[in-house]
Order: sequence, then structure tokens, then C-alpha cells
Amino acid sequence: MERAIFAGGCFWCMVQPFEEQDGILSVRSGYTGGHVPNPTYEEVCAKTTGHTEAVEIIFEPEKISFADLVEIYWAQTDPTDAFGQFEDRGDNYRPVIFYFDERQREIAEQSKAALQASGRFEQPIVTTIEPAQPFYEAEEYHQGFYKKSPERYKESSAIRKAFLKDNWK
Repeated sequence: MERAIFAGGCFWCMVQPFEEQDGILSVRSGYTGGHVPNPTYEEVCAKTTGHTEAVEIIFEPEKISFADLVEIYWAQTDPTDAFGQFEDRGDNYRPVIFYFDERQREIAEQSKAALQASGRFEQPIVTTIEPAQPFYEAEEYHQGFYKKSPERYKESSAIRKAFLKDNWK
């Protein structure tokens, strides 16, 4: 098994695209990249902890590679927006690929460079690539939110889905 952590705005919208892939053992919503141990949702939303909402993915690398996960990640985000994602604004929604080792860092950097070179976006790709930090699972009501509250999930993901449809054909 291997771990990956991605931040791409609201963690509610980041679970389903990964969870539906073969070789994914778990996708958990949580917080990472900050300076407060065991932050709560309210603390992260108050923007006082330095954390960003993220998903932790446990996967079988013989079935799905880290490179595959990075490609799925790009197609869930606006990689040109460093100040949040879609209707979610602020540092706690910033886009980040976190890496656990040099191999993951290299894969992420090469993928980012290829995306920039592709010309898909006119603006620079600003998603950061940072070393993994402690990951704190979010409260249980956030886990699998798209299954627990499909109508609210649909509402919260509408702007994201429209962007993705227009930019990731």
C-alpha cells in the first residue's frame, strides 16, 4: 500500500473521483499543512491553523500508480488558482500535491511541467508541490459526504463541475 495526499478546495468534492478508481483502498477527508495538532473544521475554516482541506488516499500501486492519481487530481481542480478553488476561497482551500518521497515529488513536478507545457491553460499552473505533513482526519460527518448528503453535495459542486466540463474535455 502507498499513501497520497491532495488538496484541491473543498474536500467533499475530492473524494468521489478517487474513490471510484480500482486499486483505491480508502479516501479520507481531513486537514494538513498547518501548525495546530488535531484541528477542528471550525478552526480550519477560521483560517487560524494554517491547514488546508485535503484527502488522504491509500492505494495499491500495482493497480493504480501515483502518476495516475496525479492525473486524476489535475482533472478535479483549477490549477491556475492559488487562492482557493471555485466558490471556496482562502488558504485553507489552496491546491497542493503533497509528496511522501522523492519519487512522488519527481512525478508531481514532471506532471505539473507537462500540464504547463500543454497549453491547456493560458495562466501559469500555480498548484504547489510540498512535503507531506501530518494528516488529521476530518470529523465523521465529512467522510463520504457525496453519499451521505447527495443533494447538498450536488449544490456545493456545481461551479466546480461546470469548470471541469469546460476545461477538462
